[in-house]
Amino acid sequence: MGALGAIVALLVVLFLVVGVYATVKVVRAAKRGVDRTISEARRTVEDTTLRAKSFAQVGTAGELAQLRLKLRTSMRSTQDVLQAGAVEDASLKESLGLFDRLSAHGHELDEELRRLERDPDKATVAERLPELKERTEHITQAADSLRWVARDRASRFADDDLQSLRTQIDMEAGALRHWATEPPPAQTPAAWPEPAAESAMGGEQTWSEPSSAAQPAQEPARPAITPPTPAPTYPWEKKAKPESTT
Repeated sequence: MGALGAIVALLVVLFLVVGVYATVKVVRAAKRGVDRTISEARRTVEDTTLRAKSFAQVGTAGELAQLRLKLRTSMRSTQDVLQAGAVEDASLKESLGLFDRLSAHGHELDEELRRLERDPDKATVAERLPELKERTEHITQAADSLRWVARDRASRFADDDLQSLRTQIDMEAGALRHWATEPPPAQTPAAWPEPAAESAMGGEQTWSEPSSAAQPAQEPARPAITPPTPAPTYPWEKKAKPESTT
């Protein structure tokens, strides 16, 4: 009984541990989903705000908003393309590593541009705009280069697969058309009708039924069922006794 109780207690503890582990996993997954949703919502709001500032504001503030919007759009597009392509093309994992290093410079520049948007010394910010534009151009050009390389590789693979598919289809179509290259079967000349048959048909071919006179005499009809013959009797069989009428 003691061993059975220990086994039951061990099973209960095991179930509790598994339940706690599953609960923690579910909570963490839900938390990651909530954080991702909040981050996407915050990013959408910030991009919308930057787009509005780039159109509504003029001068230094409007140019800073345009730089941030250009930087964020390029980096996000490249990240999406590389992450999607790395699933099918392992060679893009190295490009993802390069993009991570580029992202560090991009985040640093984005934070600097954000601080300069709130800086009250607009004259100093205006003096730094050419250098900020050059940095933004370098980062976005590098990101665009990675993005277009990934897209070109995907397009190249698609073209190669399409070409291979067309080659296979052409080969299959040629195999299915083998009858077109085979020589037609030799035709044997039709047998000439016998002279007796020609004289019997009178030189004409008709599609009517032959007359009854031309048909051979038919045998007399036989009964469908042959009448039974009496069963043979044998000397060792006993004769059946007549049934008594009394």
